[in-house]
This record gives sequence, structure tokens and C-alpha cells, in this order.
Amino acid sequence: MSALTLTPRALYEEVAEQLRQRIFRRELEPGSWIDELKIAEEFGISRTPLREALKVLAAEGLVTMKVRRGAYVTEMSDKDLRDVYHLLSLLESDAAAVVAASATPAQLQELQALHAELEAAAGERERFFAVNERFHMRVLEMADNRWRSQMVADLRKVMKLNRHNSLLKQGRIEDSLNEHRAVMAALARRDGAGTAQAMQAHFAQGLEAAA
Repeated sequence: MSALTLTPRALYEEVAEQLRQRIFRRELEPGSWIDELKIAEEFGISRTPLREALKVLAAEGLVTMKVRRGAYVTEMSDKDLRDVYHLLSLLESDAAAVVAASATPAQLQELQALHAELEAAAGERERFFAVNERFHMRVLEMADNRWRSQMVADLRKVMKLNRHNSLLKQGRIEDSLNEHRAVMAALARRDGAGTAQAMQAHFAQGLEAAA
């Protein structure tokens, strides 16, 4: 990859996205040192936009900057994991309750279609991850609180540092689908409290599998 292949948006933003995806794909493992010189040479850029990109990833929690040692991919402690799931559970269950009360029939139909796509992806782990995230983020969009959506988007980036561990457990994908079915059933009933409880249960089981 060279600087000429980068899109017109700010160079450091494109570099941040490239590194973000490497982290999510485990090409840069949690705890690993980020070799700035090597990456700058590979991308055909100076170290200035690379360092700006690392600042972006540090603000998202994906990278940890250590004094006189450089940048490292963040490692998730057990407490970090519990804290992230706790906040996601609060924010997303609240959003789901709003959607149960306010979604249009067309919006509920859209969520049902996404759920059907999730069911179809049960045998493909990477696709399942992608569709699952689309479902959750669409619920947030329908709840229409941009601050909550931004907070969840940032937390979900950090959660991906551990995401592959959560669905590797035997039977976890099927359990996750059952939890989604409970969310969908509560949404169909327009049961705000029930939807929130189902979403909280989904995150509680996700944490147990990820821990």
C-alpha cells in the first residue's frame, strides 16, 4: 500500500481506519507493540500522519500510549470487559425500550429482516458478527439519540478487542440467536420493559461467554 492508494479524506483518518481493521482482524494482537517506522514505510507516509492516527485510536481505547515506549494495542482486562458490557447493556437496553414504544411498522419489519439475516448467518462466524452489529446499531439509530449512539459505537470498538473469544464457545451463536429471538418477540409485543430485560439478558450472557 502506498500513499497514492489512500482515499481523499484526511490521510491520518485513512491510516487510522487501516490500523483499526488490522487490530480487529488480529493482525495486530492485543498487547503488541506498534512499530511506527515499519508501518510508515509500508504505507509510504511520514510518521506525522501515523502518530495522528495513533492518537485517534488511543482516544477510542484501541491503542495505549506508553511514555518513552510507544504505542501498543490495548489489552482488555477482566474488569475492562465487565465495565464495557455493563455500559453497553445499560445504553442498548434503554434504546431497545424506546424502539419498542416508538418504532413504525416498517421499522419493526426492517429489524425482523435483519434478524432473519442473522439467523441465516449462524454457520458463518464473521458474517454473523457483521450482521449482529448492524442489527444493534440499527436499533440505536431508530432510538434517535446521537450521543447514545456515539457512546455505543466507541464501546463496541473496544469490545471487538475481545470479540472473537465470545462466540468461539461451543453453542454460543445459537444461544445468541435465542436471545435475539426474545428481543424480537418483546419488540413485536411493543413491550418496552420486556425488550429492555431481553437485551440486558443478551449482554449478561455475552459477558459470561466472553469472560
